[in-house]
This record gives sequence, structure tokens and C-alpha cells, in this order.
Amino acid sequence: MTSDLPASPTLRVFLADDHPVVLAGIKALITADEGLEVVGEAADGKTALRLATELSPDILILDISMPGLNGVKVAEMLRAACPKCKILALTVHEDRGYLRQLLELGVAGYMLKRSAAEDLVRALRAIASGGLYLDPSVAGKAVGGAAGLRLGAASIGEAVDLSEREIDVLRLTASGHSNKSTAQELRIGVKTVETYKARAMEKLGFRTRVELVRYAVSKGWLEET
Repeated sequence: MTSDLPASPTLRVFLADDHPVVLAGIKALITADEGLEVVGEAADGKTALRLATELSPDILILDISMPGLNGVKVAEMLRAACPKCKILALTVHEDRGYLRQLLELGVAGYMLKRSAAEDLVRALRAIASGGLYLDPSVAGKAVGGAAGLRLGAASIGEAVDLSEREIDVLRLTASGHSNKSTAQELRIGVKTVETYKARAMEKLGFRTRVELVRYAVSKGWLEET
């Protein structure tokens, strides 16, 4: 069996969680997949930051509530120390404050610990492919209280003329699909997907996946996927 991860044969993952049972469960799930490899683990924020900086994993699965440094602070500091390391926040917190703060810091994913085990692998693959993964249970909170968020061109989205195919591509991209899986879903070429995505993002005036996800949530797209 070969991995379908597009970036490399093996995705290097670092785990940071202060609950031994949770840590062991995540590790077992990841090591069971041939395309994933655990390269290190930590039970506190300071150790997580130090080891993740040294090991430079592809993805850091990061608990928000940890001793030493909390996950938010680790995410903020790791952005400068290891900019290529993508972060998947794995937490029990469903409140908007944490979600918004971490999105602004550029995390690549936000997932609840009560999610199904297979969702974790899906999230990792989406992130590895350049996507942004939001747990469906909290996606709506990414744009909740819109007055407090900078939604960019999403606020004028009603005036933007997107084609049906452009909307299809953006909806799948926002929900965590890679260009490859989007192409398979829509039965078009990967290059065509890239063209539709680039054109739609330009029309909307978006430069980041966070802006796209917020727009998708405001349109109710993620609730449909």
C-alpha cells in the first residue's frame, strides 16, 4: 500500500499534548498509516516549541491547553522559529476566541478532540496538500461576530460574479480538499482547478486561505460539505 500524500512519501508529524492517554491514542492512529510518521512528542509548551524548532516537522499537532506555554503562545512563537511547520490545533475548546486567535496566527487546522479518528487523518492530508481544515462543529464560529473580524472582500461578495464551477472549486478548497481531490471530485484536471481557484480568489480579492474559509462559512458552504 502506498500513501496518496502529494508532498512526500512520509509526512513527518510532531505531537504536543499533556494528556498521556490522548497522546498515546494519536500516536497509535498516526503510526498505523504508512504515509505518516511521528518524529517527536512533548507534554508541555516549552518542550514542544524547542523540539519542533529542532526537528522541523511537516505538521505539529498542538493541544491548546498545556503547561509552560499554552498552545496559542507556542503557535505564535513557532511561526517565527519554524515557518515551514504547519500547525493543527487539536483541542476541547469550541469557543470563538481561541479559534479566531489561532486563525489570525496562521494555523493550518483546528480540530476538536471529540471528532472521529478518521477525521484526524483527513485533516492531516488536507493540511499537507496546502489546505486549511476546520472542524465542521466550529467552522461557523470563524465568522461569528462579523463586526469584530476583518472579512476583506467577503463583505462585498454579493457583488462578485463567480461562475458555478468557480464556486464548486472554492467550496471544496475551503472544506479541506487538495487540488488533486478537488479535480477528482469535479472530474476535471488539476491545472483547471488551479486556474478556477486563482481566478475566483482574484475576483474576491483574497490572498489567504483564512479569508476563503471565512467567506465559505458566511455563505454556508461548509455546512453543505
